[in-house]
Amino acid sequence: MAVVTAYSTATSIDAAVAEVATQLSSEKPKLVVYFASSVYPPPELASAMDKAFAGAAVLGCTTAGEIASGRMLKNSLVAMALGADIVEDIAVEVIKNVRDGHGTEEAVQALAAHFNQKPLELDPTEYVGLVLFDGLSGAEEMINDKIGDVTNVFFVGGSAGDDLNFSKTHVFVQGQALSNVAVLALIKAAVPFNIIKTQSFIPTGKKFKVTEALESQRTIVKMDGEPAAEVYARAVGRKVEEIGEEFMRYPLGLMAGGEPFIRSPQRVQEDKIVFYCAVKEGMVLELMEAQDMIPDTEAAIKAADQELGGIQALIVFNCILRTLQLENEGKTEFFGKIFAGYPTVGFSTYGESYIGHINQTATMLAFGSRR
Repeated sequence: MAVVTAYSTATSIDAAVAEVATQLSSEKPKLVVYFASSVYPPPELASAMDKAFAGAAVLGCTTAGEIASGRMLKNSLVAMALGADIVEDIAVEVIKNVRDGHGTEEAVQALAAHFNQKPLELDPTEYVGLVLFDGLSGAEEMINDKIGDVTNVFFVGGSAGDDLNFSKTHVFVQGQALSNVAVLALIKAAVPFNIIKTQSFIPTGKKFKVTEALESQRTIVKMDGEPAAEVYARAVGRKVEEIGEEFMRYPLGLMAGGEPFIRSPQRVQEDKIVFYCAVKEGMVLELMEAQDMIPDTEAAIKAADQELGGIQALIVFNCILRTLQLENEGKTEFFGKIFAGYPTVGFSTYGESYIGHINQTATMLAFGSRR
């Protein structure tokens, strides 16, 4: 089957699901991925989507904005149907009470067992993982680390949103809308695939060592032995009380293999800085400067398209901070058009997953042409 995407801005669940199901009705999918605004009551939506696509693995989450081929949307439902010609087989597991940190190894073992393999035996060129988190759990770093400890397969995904209410987020699986969970899906792909990571920042050369941190609170107390807020203020040429205005433009990056893995400041707390993802004592972080994300993102997708011999399907996890930047710059329409030539579904996340938990990044799973 061809990869099919659908979206609806209907205000009722029945109408939205019916519209999406009609757009996908000619297909018999192996996997349906969907993302939806929290304006739709999550339990009712999860149940309706599961019934509409009985026989398929159906999973998704609530969002802070949605992406469909060529469009950035709000208050909508978007979905993608993938058939057996893309997804040869799929296994899905739920890690419950994700804040406790238990059950990750068992979940990965169960995924591998579905394919009669052990986690470390899985070939990362044949298998790829999707991971969706409760976006308010604060457990993403811990779970991603545990996944990386037990398998060489890469998991890519994002953290559910709730339209910037920061009240409650939901992950959809097995007809349920769940919080305090992570959902893992292991895909045996029938085609080549690629994971795209693009963050649209350049390093400034200004580096700092985290000398004191409250790691469980994602908070830097001191950098280079001085109060973190004062060090950051000097680096960006602002007063401490003004630095919040610079956080989106100048986040910090953990450099690995010449690439930054972004740590975005969230707020100042006295003379400390609270971040949206993990910061640990001993880390050396570099001040990053934002660039135009449209050409950067477009170039990353085109490179993957060329490498894969054409992209058949693209699942996008785009940071809400990137979306807010696009809105501030009046560029959302231009960003959406990047995806016009590809079957695309995605959402604005409360954090992105790829070799850990990161911010102000777009991570994407691209499926290419037949092997």
